[in-house]
Amino acid sequence: MAQIQLQATPNDFAETRESLHRVAEQIVSPARAAATGKAFSLVALPGGFGTPALPGQDRVRVDGLDLVVEGSDGGEQRVRLTSLAESARAVGLPADGLSDEPLTLNLAAAEVLAAVYTFGDGVLRALYGEAEPSATATMPELWPEHFDVAIEHGDAATGARATYGLSPGDADHAEPYVYVAPWSPPADLRIWQAVGFTGAELSWSDLVTSDDPSAVALQFFREHREALSAS
Repeated sequence: MAQIQLQATPNDFAETRESLHRVAEQIVSPARAAATGKAFSLVALPGGFGTPALPGQDRVRVDGLDLVVEGSDGGEQRVRLTSLAESARAVGLPADGLSDEPLTLNLAAAEVLAAVYTFGDGVLRALYGEAEPSATATMPELWPEHFDVAIEHGDAATGARATYGLSPGDADHAEPYVYVAPWSPPADLRIWQAVGFTGAELSWSDLVTSDDPSAVALQFFREHREALSAS
């Protein structure tokens, strides 16, 4: 993997992350449901995140501070994110019950969030590429509920299956973090000391200060994959 340089999160990162999390859950994911009947996962995209590219369907995505609808006919509609209600109307969804309060958004923070997803998607694709067929690994997806990009990997019957992902942060984490969350609690918890869940985590700060953050994150995944396989 090519070496990249990551940026530290700005002071107002958490506020922007939470606003865009609400957009993902209440606008972008419902837009997928309205088009396909499937409301769940999204994907990381340049500039942010959005619905998967599906034949004959419009794609709804967030690019920086813009909400973008890419038409199946090749056209594009782009509006600035303001409130959830206005965003819903922009993509043709009902706005009933959605807030008219302005979203708290900062462009620099949104750009770092997009970089978090691009980085996570790339490392997870590398991990997916290493998977044996028996691991039944899944491709990276972005899950609106937790707002993380993740894959599943490993044999559940032997206790080796886990979710491998990158979270942009949450109530227990002010900054993004790489994580491994086993589906079955390991017998030996010495390397599984994550905050708020049974698993292991690697902070964004550790990645930012690394000369090769992709290699560090991928090695973190490998070490915990091997620990699960050996248990």
